[in-house]
Amino acid sequence: MTGKTTRRRARGVGPALAALSAVLLAGCGQMAAGDAAAGQAAGVVDPVTVSASAPAPAPSRLVAVSYPADGSNRWQVAAAESPARRRTGELLRYRVAVERDIRGLPVPDFADEITRILTDPRGWTAGGRLTLRRVGPGQPADFTIYLATPGTRDELCQDVPDGYTSCRNGDRVVLNVARWVKGVPRYGANLATYREYMVNHEVGHRLGHGHERCPGRGRPAPVMQQQTLGLHGCRANPYPYLDGERHTGPSGAYDDPIPPRERGRPG
Repeated sequence: MTGKTTRRRARGVGPALAALSAVLLAGCGQMAAGDAAAGQAAGVVDPVTVSASAPAPAPSRLVAVSYPADGSNRWQVAAAESPARRRTGELLRYRVAVERDIRGLPVPDFADEITRILTDPRGWTAGGRLTLRRVGPGQPADFTIYLATPGTRDELCQDVPDGYTSCRNGDRVVLNVARWVKGVPRYGANLATYREYMVNHEVGHRLGHGHERCPGRGRPAPVMQQQTLGLHGCRANPYPYLDGERHTGPSGAYDDPIPPRERGRPG
């Protein structure tokens, strides 16, 4: 969700998921975010990789995910996928980074879920024209997928600071942990489906796709529709390809209100 307004938080880290689709290529809200170069000009620097995540042992019990409203903008980066898949078509490499303030969500598990979603046969790699490959710390990458707290989401997105949505800003694909954990009300599908949608939607922006609208009541929503904010008669749909064909809708976005910003979730 995107915009031009920026903000600074008290800790001084840097500025802060409707318009035509050409304006909305950068994210998922009311206005478009700047690209990576614009972000650097504004003084925002991509977080430095601190360390790779080590494989985590299987937990003995379920642990609730917790996070503060405003994180530290420090990251743990997942290891590369293994083994690397055979390349077909254009290769884009991505990193997966989880903010260190997020507890109860093992980084390897999150990264594996991202990779599963992005390699699903209904996903952006359908047809063999594109390969998306997860790389590890220190390896060249075309973009980074961040799982961020609501406040850090605003810093990375550099848009209207809503603390609720996810976004894409340049080579940053920013997933709001609150949406990953809670989903959205009245989505009409389970949380796993919503997570697939939010990943494919924001990565779709990085691949150059703009927002789309519902193609007809009762039909599946295009993955580039802002399903986080409303379905407008369509049915929830998390993938860009249905029955082997790219599923799209009319270009554009709805003027849906954004819910109140998220607070933290204590452990």
